[in-house]
Amino acid sequence: MDLTDGTEREKIARSKKMMLWFAIISMGMMFAGLTSAFVVSKDRPDWIEDFQLPAPFLYSTIVILLSSVCLLFAKKAVKNNETKKAGWLLIATFVLGSVFVWMQFQGFMEILGEGYYFTGSASNITSSFIYLIVISHIAHIVAGLIILLVLIYNNSKQRYKSGQMLGLELGATFWHFVDVLWIYLFFFLYFLG
Repeated sequence: MDLTDGTEREKIARSKKMMLWFAIISMGMMFAGLTSAFVVSKDRPDWIEDFQLPAPFLYSTIVILLSSVCLLFAKKAVKNNETKKAGWLLIATFVLGSVFVWMQFQGFMEILGEGYYFTGSASNITSSFIYLIVISHIAHIVAGLIILLVLIYNNSKQRYKSGQMLGLELGATFWHFVDVLWIYLFFFLYFLG
């Protein structure tokens, strides 16, 4: 099928999906670059070999997985024209995303408690990379939370229904991407950190 085939609505939907995928690929490349630099830097003499990720990072991983499950069920509810159920599931996704961010900061508090800082004389290359990678991801989660607020609002106005879900699909794709991205980052930092 040619990209110029179809109705105007179909063309707009395809172009929005393509733009989202370009953004996702760009974000993926950014994090690939950060994790590659992390691996290369492990050969430095000031690298901390026995650094352990604090437990809140593991717990936040479970929370972000649950948020994706809620969003999957929200999409299913919209397809079944269960607007109220979808609304509650979208709110649950937002709450879980917010809990994820809070847990990430709890993890940072533990890292700070161990004396590892982002910058300054008390910092080192290991902790600086961990802060940079995690804070960059949190910025994308915050963007996802804003998107979720838009989805919640649009759902409350009944703008999504079976066959008319483009905004919800785009938002869900972005949210699932940042969730999968965190799972990759968590395992990367857990096993290579």
